Amino acid sequence: ASQNNYVCDWHVCPAALAISMFSQLREAEGFKEQGNAFYIKKDYAEAFNYYTKAIDMCPKNASYYGNRAATLMMLGRYREALEDSQQAVRLDNSFMKGHLREGKCHLSLGNAMAASRCFQRVLELENDNSQAQQELKNAESILEYERMAEIGFEKRDFRMVVFCMDRALESAPACHRFKILKAECLALLGRYPEAQSVASDILRMDSTNADALYVRGLCLYYEDCIDKAVQFFVQALRMAPDHDKARLACRNAKALKAKKEEGNKAFKEGNFEAAYELYSEALTIDPNNIKTNAKLYCNRATVGSKLKKLEQAIEDCTKAIKLDETYIKAYLRRAQCYMDTELYEEAVRDYEKVYQTEKTKEHKHFLKNAQLELKKSKRKDYYKVLGVDKNATEDEIKKAYRKRALLHHPDRHSGASPEVQKEEEKKFKEVGEAFSVLSDAKKKARYDSGQDLEDDGMNMGDFDANNIFKAFFGGPGGFSFEGNSSAVSVQKVFEKSRLCIF
Repeated sequence: ASQNNYVCDWHVCPAALAISMFSQLREAEGFKEQGNAFYIKKDYAEAFNYYTKAIDMCPKNASYYGNRAATLMMLGRYREALEDSQQAVRLDNSFMKGHLREGKCHLSLGNAMAASRCFQRVLELENDNSQAQQELKNAESILEYERMAEIGFEKRDFRMVVFCMDRALESAPACHRFKILKAECLALLGRYPEAQSVASDILRMDSTNADALYVRGLCLYYEDCIDKAVQFFVQALRMAPDHDKARLACRNAKALKAKKEEGNKAFKEGNFEAAYELYSEALTIDPNNIKTNAKLYCNRATVGSKLKKLEQAIEDCTKAIKLDETYIKAYLRRAQCYMDTELYEEAVRDYEKVYQTEKTKEHKHFLKNAQLELKKSKRKDYYKVLGVDKNATEDEIKKAYRKRALLHHPDRHSGASPEVQKEEEKKFKEVGEAFSVLSDAKKKARYDSGQDLEDDGMNMGDFDANNIFKAFFGGPGGFSFEGNSSAVSVQKVFEKSRLCIF
């Protein structure tokens, strides 16, 4: 009986096992069908759960992994989908859908070479598979865009790189490598918000991604937030100690900050020559840092104006504006330099730009002052005619007139050619005109304020330069030579004044 029982058990166990396996397979198929139903409804999360249950019941079924891979792809979880599709083809190397899905995962992740091998395998199994043929072309396009982007980056054609990465990402939407390269080039182009957005999206999925941390730091660095930038570079190096770009950027950021601060310190101490050199050294550290370099150029322009290097200061302001067209401080500095060099039209243009951007009382005052100086510059400059400063005293104006009137008096050039006589006569008249205005307090005040002298009936064409000359050099008996026995001849005036003017 004992022997019979043993035999019975020996024969019954395989049958029971077969029944159990059949039951598990049927249950697994039920889970798969439920997964399919949810997949059709686009409820991919539930579909994933049921495909997982099917796999748990029957872990050697290639189609279950293939279905779950398709679901993961719809959920954007391409790396997990890649693992499932690879498991599917390991279980069944002739599983065409498994190879196709593996290729699509590789392609979405930016692995174009691996994707090509998968699609070629599909074509070996089914040589007229149109989907595999199209995806193979997409893989070849990605490889070409990668090649073009590499060339563009070497040539610093960052717009080309962004274009290539945008095209590549159409077929490889989950490729972090492409996104990082695009973000880096956006930062190099000064498109910081876009670059930050791309890097932040990656960090939300992978907070330890060293490349994304580097790009975040790069954006902050280029926006002149150097301290925060260094923190991101350090974090990137902590995640990837051999990250050369992060190491170089960190070194540049620290060097730039230190050199700029040295220049600021020298400027505050009044050591302008040293400040000028330090700002110049800072500008050589990183030509890609647009905002910081714009500030450095403007700082150097400020120092240059202190050193009376006005042309260089204007040039530096122009460079700053070229780097950052919104840099108000650079426009203001350049406008002041234009004022100091009497380039009033250029000054008005810069002040108009500033006032259009920021309509403040101060900017309005600057603009009106420049417009006034421009108006004044278009008339005769009586101060220049007499060769005196605008702040000249009454005595200095008289001395200047005495010298210039004697120098250009027609009698002095009676033996010269007609052309010279005409020119000297013109200058003599201008000297008299200048003196008639600057020696009269009311006229001088109106002239200095930019008002037209003719507005109060002061017609400058009515005066006689000879009368002014006679009045100025006349004897104690009066200002007119006619009928004055004590009058001094012009020739005697020349003789008396010779020692004063030559």
